[in-house]
Amino acid sequence: MTWWEALLLVLGGAGAGTVNAMAGGGSSLTVPLLVLAGVPGNAANGSNRVGILASNVTTAWSFHQQGVTAYSDAVRVLVPVVIGSLAGSLGISQLTDDTFETVFGLLMLPIIFLSIRKPKTHLDAEPWHPGVTFVVFLLIGIYGGAVQAGVGLVLLAALTRSGYDLVRANVIKVIVTLAVTAIALPVFIVQGKVHWGPAALLGAGLAAGGWLGARIAVRGGERIIRVVMVVAALALAAGLLGLY
Repeated sequence: MTWWEALLLVLGGAGAGTVNAMAGGGSSLTVPLLVLAGVPGNAANGSNRVGILASNVTTAWSFHQQGVTAYSDAVRVLVPVVIGSLAGSLGISQLTDDTFETVFGLLMLPIIFLSIRKPKTHLDAEPWHPGVTFVVFLLIGIYGGAVQAGVGLVLLAALTRSGYDLVRANVIKVIVTLAVTAIALPVFIVQGKVHWGPAALLGAGLAAGGWLGARIAVRGGERIIRVVMVVAALALAAGLLGLY
């Protein structure tokens, strides 16, 4: 790995960590960065989880420092998410690197849509039936365990539909994503899908960005970063699909 690739991982991780804390979709930047740094596709997917874990720990701590918590709300959806995460990570780890990179590139299209479409809070929304809630968050867990990229945006869409404001939904999202990552990461480690050098560099940036992003999220100001994220996701998805 060259020095500029290492620097790109740290700086890209910091930007992605900030975006993840404020909304989501940061992995649509960090996974391609790992691939560009020479990490094979499925190993990049696994290595990315190291940084995501670090980022969510610092993000949760930053929210906690500011007095914004939602632990009891997160507990309600953790069981289906954890089950789904284990299933998703076991399934995706069986794909070849080339197949994973193609699947990842295609999945960027709906993630870009979610990046553009800012979640709206439905405070008067009817609560979902417990069975519907279980299925929705089971599917989110499967997706998060398999791909990770954009799971924060998907969680925000579901949580704001459930009546949470964006800041509270962000806190729940962070806790749930932390659980998803904690379940999925060991699967990738056991199967040798983590390259620790690049993962550590990316993780340092993600951890710093997560702490900062939580502070920005509480005070507002995600608009500019969201635009940058959309542009980066478009460019990197096109690169993974071989368009340039």
